[in-house]
Amino acid sequence: MAVGKEIRSKIHSVENTKKITKAMEMVATSKMRKAQERVRSARPYADTVRNIATNLGEANPEYVPPFLRVNDVKKVGLIVVTTDKGLCGGMNTNVLRAVTNKLQELQHAGQQIDVVAVGNKGLGFLTRIGAKVVAQATQLGDTPHLEQLIGPIKTLLDEYAEGKLNAVYIAFTRFVNTMKQESVIEQLLPLSSERMQTETRDSGSHRSWDYIYEPDAQSVIDDLLRRYVEALTYQAVAENMASEQSARMVAMKAASDNAGNIIDELNLIYNKTRQAAITKELSEIVAGAAAI
Repeated sequence: MAVGKEIRSKIHSVENTKKITKAMEMVATSKMRKAQERVRSARPYADTVRNIATNLGEANPEYVPPFLRVNDVKKVGLIVVTTDKGLCGGMNTNVLRAVTNKLQELQHAGQQIDVVAVGNKGLGFLTRIGAKVVAQATQLGDTPHLEQLIGPIKTLLDEYAEGKLNAVYIAFTRFVNTMKQESVIEQLLPLSSERMQTETRDSGSHRSWDYIYEPDAQSVIDDLLRRYVEALTYQAVAENMASEQSARMVAMKAASDNAGNIIDELNLIYNKTRQAAITKELSEIVAGAAAI
């Protein structure tokens, strides 16, 4: 019964794996709810900053902030948001495939590319393909903090403000619902005043306001637009984390279900093997008795 012992060992191993994947599924479910709340709580701040930035821009049409200007250079920035850990299905693969296509498109257009990596998976991928990584942010944990993101992002924002970049893009996984997440690449800079006005009208809070600036309009508008871009980046990271926990929950549930199917199949094989061995022994006994 050496074969039977080997099958029992496999069954025991798969059962242990199933316990682990089931526990990870439950942990991911708990974290996913918190991540969804974080995404929802971050949206009002981004909406408020967008509304104020739009109104300030309309109130001072004579001043064009650096983040609204289009720079005529052959260089772009790209922020790649991925996870620090794996076991979340094809989430990272999908966003990195989109990043690869975008990099090829920019390179064919003769653009140089500076990349900021958020997350270990993206950093490892970008290092392997030889991309120019100018800054990175890893080990963010389950709760992203804006101060951890400001430093790496500031590298690209300052380059754009100085006219060294003609655009800044951000690649991340947008959270749609528990079963669906989509990989997107959005343009952060230059900010589109038409887009901000459209989003403001869609939110139903478009008003014509007048402001008194202290110390001056340029300082206030520049600082506010920088906060707006930082809020967009934080929102993207929060969306990515919510997508990560959702994808991990689904992946671990699928792994637990597959482990259960494998256990059933191994039990069936074990029972058939055991029955065949018993039948063989009975046949040998009957044959021996008949010979006597």
